[in-house]
Amino acid sequence: MKKTVVITGAGRGIGAACAKLFAKNDYNVAINYFKSKHKAKQLSDTINKSGGCSEIFYADVSNPSNVKQMHQEIKNKLGNPQVLINNAGIAQQKLFTDITINDWDNMLNINTKSTFLCCKEFLPHMINKKSGRIINISSIWGVVGGSCEVHYSASKAAIIGLSKALAKEVALSGITVNCIAPGVIATDMTSIHDKQTMDILKQEIACGKIGNVQDVANTALFLASDEASYITGQVINVDGGF
Repeated sequence: MKKTVVITGAGRGIGAACAKLFAKNDYNVAINYFKSKHKAKQLSDTINKSGGCSEIFYADVSNPSNVKQMHQEIKNKLGNPQVLINNAGIAQQKLFTDITINDWDNMLNINTKSTFLCCKEFLPHMINKKSGRIINISSIWGVVGGSCEVHYSASKAAIIGLSKALAKEVALSGITVNCIAPGVIATDMTSIHDKQTMDILKQEIACGKIGNVQDVANTALFLASDEASYITGQVINVDGGF
C-alpha cells in the first residue's frame, strides 16, 4: 500500500523538490499551497503525467481551521499521511530596530505556529498507528543566527526546539521527528540577494558552492525511510560545511 506524504508550502522551492522526489519514490503526495495555486497545479500536473499520484490542497497553515479542513480533504482523497513535512515559511531581512510587531507576529505565525498546528493535527493518527515521520524544515540561521534576520532566526530556532522536544514525547509511539537546517540554497528566498552578497556567502561554504533544493529533498526522503527509524530529535545541517 502506497504511503502518503503531506508537504506544506510545496508549490515551489524545497517543497516542490520534495514533492517530485517523493512521488518518484511511490508516495501519494499532498501538495499544500496558500498563494501559489498556479505553481502547485503545474507541479501536480507534472507529477501525475509522469506516472505519480498527487493532489493540491489549499490552506493557510497558520490558521487552525484551514489546517483541520486540509487534513480532512487529504484523508478523503489520499488517505491519512504517514509522513508530514513542515516546509511552509517566509523570510525577511531587516535591522532589528526596524522590525515591527506585525513583522514579528507574521514571521512566527507562518514559520513556527504553522509547524505546531500541522504537527498537532496530523500526529494523533500517527500515534494511533504507532508509526510516522515528521520532518520540519528549519534553517542554518536557526542554528547560528543571522544578522538582520533576528525574527527569521528566532522562528527557525523555535522549530528546532519544538522538534527535539516532540521527538522525545512520541518516540515510544514509533514516530520520529527530525529537523533539516538548509544552508545557502538556491531558491526564491535567496534570489533577493545581489551577486556580491552571494559570492561572499559562497566563500564561507566549505564546498565552495551554493546548495540546491535537491540536496534538501534527498535528506528528507532518507529521514522518511525505514533506514532512518533510529534517527530522531536530530538537526541535519544541509549546508555544504557553512
